[in-house]
Amino acid sequence: MVKANGSKLWRQKYQIAGKERTITHGAYPNVSLKEARRKRDDIRNQLANGQDPAVQRRLNQIEAETQARNTFLLVAEEYLQMAYDRELADATMRKKIWHVHTLATELHHRPVREITAAEVLHLLKRIEQSGRRETAKKLRGTISGVFRHAVVTLRADNDPTQVIKGSLLPVKVTNRAAITNEKQFGRFLRNLDDYSGAGVIKDAILFQILTMARPGEVRGAKQLEFDLEERKWTIPAERMKMRRDHIVPLSDQAAAVVNRNWVDVEGVELIFPSLNSNRKWLSENAFNSALRRMGYSKDEVTAHGFRSTASTILNNRGYDPEVIEAALSHQDKNAIRRAYNRATYWDQRVELMRAWADICEEVRTF
Repeated sequence: MVKANGSKLWRQKYQIAGKERTITHGAYPNVSLKEARRKRDDIRNQLANGQDPAVQRRLNQIEAETQARNTFLLVAEEYLQMAYDRELADATMRKKIWHVHTLATELHHRPVREITAAEVLHLLKRIEQSGRRETAKKLRGTISGVFRHAVVTLRADNDPTQVIKGSLLPVKVTNRAAITNEKQFGRFLRNLDDYSGAGVIKDAILFQILTMARPGEVRGAKQLEFDLEERKWTIPAERMKMRRDHIVPLSDQAAAVVNRNWVDVEGVELIFPSLNSNRKWLSENAFNSALRRMGYSKDEVTAHGFRSTASTILNNRGYDPEVIEAALSHQDKNAIRRAYNRATYWDQRVELMRAWADICEEVRTF
């Protein structure tokens, strides 16, 4: 068909159910004579099979649009929402969001069903070759989660990350730097006593040491979590790595730190608030920055390493390893034993915390 403006279209008339219809096959010369004849023959085959070509073309278009909506990014957003609904730890959620929105951008607009193992491996190997082996491994896990969700929602046939498990280099494990020698630890505590920086950070570090808690648990400590009469600090599940409440017995020394940082001002909830606002947390790097100002390098000590300090010294002094693990809120892999330990170790943990606080006082004199 030659239009008045000179453009040329391939058109084909056909009949179905006694009605004449017309279908177009594109413009010439974009669609060649050979291609137009192929499309014509396809229409004839559909008619021979009792199919309406116009209906079939519409179904094909719908299928293409549906596949376009099933991109990796859209499936990944559903996966992230499910992770959020399961109330994963904030740090875990931030890492998964970073994986999806920053590291996996080249997969975003690809139909999830069409992504191959080679494609994913190429992405992971590039990250691995930059020296970030652990990041590559963690990203593979996140991408695997996205594909598993796609499979169960019938938008993918398999998880291509499964066949590349052995294709990544093993992660180089580096333990967090920690002081485990009692004399060196005593020297550190004396240096902490002499620290001339912000008092709230100094006390927060001391409180973390006395309670064997994680830095983030201390930074987020709120007044309503403390029962100072019963000497208990209940860290809610949403702030715990294992997503379960953890009750910490408070020694006299730990309770004294809380008391001197308690502020009876409406709207102030945090025990150790930010220096810029008493309604905001201390920054994630506040503790480690203070340690660097004290003259300790990242290879000598880190804030998270104080848990290893407590564990090593207490184990070396012969305290019950299982009670120490319970105090550190490490989760026993055996579910029955884990429930039993949580129920029976309270009295032992109260005594352990008292002993640990006394040890901290003792090593200061070494």
